[in-house]
Amino acid sequence: MQVLTSLILAAFAAYAGAWYFGAFEGDFALLLFMATVVTGLYWLAERLYFLPQRKKAAAALEAQAQQRRAELSRMGIAKVDGDIEQATSRIVMQPWWLDWTAGLFPVILAVFLLRSFLFEPFKIPSGSMIPTLRIGDLILVNKFVYGLRLPVINTKITEGHPPRRGDVMVFRYPPQPSLDYIKRVVGLPGDEVDYVNKRLIINGKPVPTTAVPDFFNDETMSYSKQYQEVLGTHTHRLLIDPDRPVYMPDDVTNFPNRQNCHYSVEGFSCKVPAGEYFMMGDNRDNSLDSRYWGFVPDQNIVGKAVFVWMNFSDLKAIGPIH
Repeated sequence: MQVLTSLILAAFAAYAGAWYFGAFEGDFALLLFMATVVTGLYWLAERLYFLPQRKKAAAALEAQAQQRRAELSRMGIAKVDGDIEQATSRIVMQPWWLDWTAGLFPVILAVFLLRSFLFEPFKIPSGSMIPTLRIGDLILVNKFVYGLRLPVINTKITEGHPPRRGDVMVFRYPPQPSLDYIKRVVGLPGDEVDYVNKRLIINGKPVPTTAVPDFFNDETMSYSKQYQEVLGTHTHRLLIDPDRPVYMPDDVTNFPNRQNCHYSVEGFSCKVPAGEYFMMGDNRDNSLDSRYWGFVPDQNIVGKAVFVWMNFSDLKAIGPIH
């Protein structure tokens, strides 16, 4: 078992290392699930077989020691060398290969359940959601608000409530589902989303937008035009660059239901299909979003971003996500 366990641990380490160095796109949910299953099997084997066997061996050693003491006592020898308690405790002690498997199972199981069904941590990698979220923000994503989903396969098992317009949502990037993206829900199923001359219009009604003081980006050391937008029940801020086009035509892909969208030099109009959502970044002119790769199906939803729990470069960023 020591050799087998060494091979299993080496396989996990090789997978993690190859993923870290970019040899392939890893799947942390799958890795955590496999770690939970493997350590769980070791935990069961430890409780049902290995530990009873070690206790049995320790009991046999104790019985032999007692028999030997009795024989020596009959011979008039009262003092016996050797510490039998230390020997039996060493026999019962968990070996290293069970420490690194069965011993870790409770911790791995707790992380797996917490991450899969309650809250999952994410780190913001890009500036597409500035000013709401900045690069380096560490956020928590509510995994149950839209309904519980089975890990790895992402199949919904409870309903929850559907995403609302204005929610900041994490989802599996449709062109490459192994990647997680974060954007704001702009269009719900059945909505008509228009973006004309950098004004957002939902179902024929312009979304209320007001200018606020310019935003200073300390990473680029520049100012950007900042606006306050009311989207559904959410009031949030967004950035608009008046010198950038509404979208980059060459970057628009041939996504599913592409026929639902119509593009022009002034902007675009999209009819959101049933069971899908239209997403946009708050940094409107620096966001690769539904304008380019299409709609997000319900089965791609990961959860709702609810809280920034740390940003090491700006502690003021900590707080609820609006």
